[in-house]
Amino acid sequence: MTTMTDTAAAEFKMPDVGEGLTEAEILKWYVAVGDTVTDGQVVCEVETAKAAVELPIPFNGVVAELRFPEGTTVDVGQVIITVDVGGSASAPAAQAEQSAAAPAEEAAPAGRQPVLVGYGVAESSTKRRARKVESAGAAVAPAEPGVVPPRPAVRDDGPQQGDARQAQGVNGHGGSRPLAKPPVRKLAKDLGVDLATVTPSGPDGIITRDDVHAAVAPVREPEVAEAPVAAAAPAQPVSADARETRIPVKGVRKATAQAMVTSAFTAPHVTEFVTVDVTRTMKLVEELKQDRAFEGLRVNPLLLVSKALLVAIKRNPEVNAAWDEANQEIVQKHYVNLGIAAATPRGLIVPKIKDAQAKTLPELAEALGELVTTARAGKTSPAAMQGGTVTITNVGVFGVDTGTPILNPGESAILAVGAIKLQPWVHKGKVKPRQVTTLALSFDHRLVDGELGSKVLADVAAILERPKRLLTWA
Repeated sequence: MTTMTDTAAAEFKMPDVGEGLTEAEILKWYVAVGDTVTDGQVVCEVETAKAAVELPIPFNGVVAELRFPEGTTVDVGQVIITVDVGGSASAPAAQAEQSAAAPAEEAAPAGRQPVLVGYGVAESSTKRRARKVESAGAAVAPAEPGVVPPRPAVRDDGPQQGDARQAQGVNGHGGSRPLAKPPVRKLAKDLGVDLATVTPSGPDGIITRDDVHAAVAPVREPEVAEAPVAAAAPAQPVSADARETRIPVKGVRKATAQAMVTSAFTAPHVTEFVTVDVTRTMKLVEELKQDRAFEGLRVNPLLLVSKALLVAIKRNPEVNAAWDEANQEIVQKHYVNLGIAAATPRGLIVPKIKDAQAKTLPELAEALGELVTTARAGKTSPAAMQGGTVTITNVGVFGVDTGTPILNPGESAILAVGAIKLQPWVHKGKVKPRQVTTLALSFDHRLVDGELGSKVLADVAAILERPKRLLTWA
């Protein structure tokens, strides 16, 4: 990723921040020529075909050159920034070696993950925050991290990096590591919140989920607001009267378009529909909101739809499979990586809940909440969008009754959930107003025949009609 020249200048090359991606667009530079950078400091944000990620630099020095302006698409392996590392040639070389070895040391699941959102070295991030506060005034310290530093600030929840950060005395905990349970630490990491800046409200000074959400709330809107500006910047009118506008298709939107075309013309799609009375499910949602086991968690109909689909897959495991074209085999999977389609300023993405079949209902609620919040903040990592088996798309939030969803490549089925509305319905022999929705299941007919697809959809509908089946069928 880095090379050294005779003039003690280190070159930082565009890394492969995904799984075999070949290019990335530079969305934003966080440094300028002449700025001092430190090992692990985020220097730019780039967008790949899968997500927007931040790149930390692996050595210390002064920025000598930014090779490409914002908005440029750069091939993996091209030098994007050079840094004058001074007279010490050995230190940067050692740091470069540490950067190459970082994935193994951090025990990340993939070799390149330290450059993804949610990873990195927090020591330098702390220094970046201090520099920003000094320029803007100490009174704005809680809000200022949301502009640039917050994502690298929590990339470490490991004991060595976290303790080093606390030892610098830049938090309000007197140099000690903030107290928080592992799920809360993960939530903070995904949302880009530095636990050292969070005021705890739990017993014995423990930071709760609500504390993390409260800390991120003031800065979430500016982050989301920036995304459409970045996406719209390349658009230029093609006529003098500006009656037409051409928008370059790249990044996430380009990858989504290619994937949908590939899927639509590769997998033979079949879509089936069912309309179901979900009044009991809606009542259960309200009851769960009052349950202490779900305190601080998001409880909504999507939670029970997700659980219903997981139970239906357990009852019909053959639906959870993939088509191996090269070997002409059906690969049945004994795990469910549940995709949830999420609309973001950069386009539609589908992050996954890995091993969703093994989660309890509260654990599933927690995973859904973190997934949606992270996606809306634009911090979903490429790794979180890979390896899906089935997907849910909730078109009902837009007031749509249903649709014919296109499969994500490599997946066997996708469930569309329509709007839940009060409708006249025959209930116990009488026409009554009931909460009703329409479900649509698209599936790959190479893997799933009509009987199997019908059983899965019928099971989902039956559970949502009488949610107590979650107990008898699970």
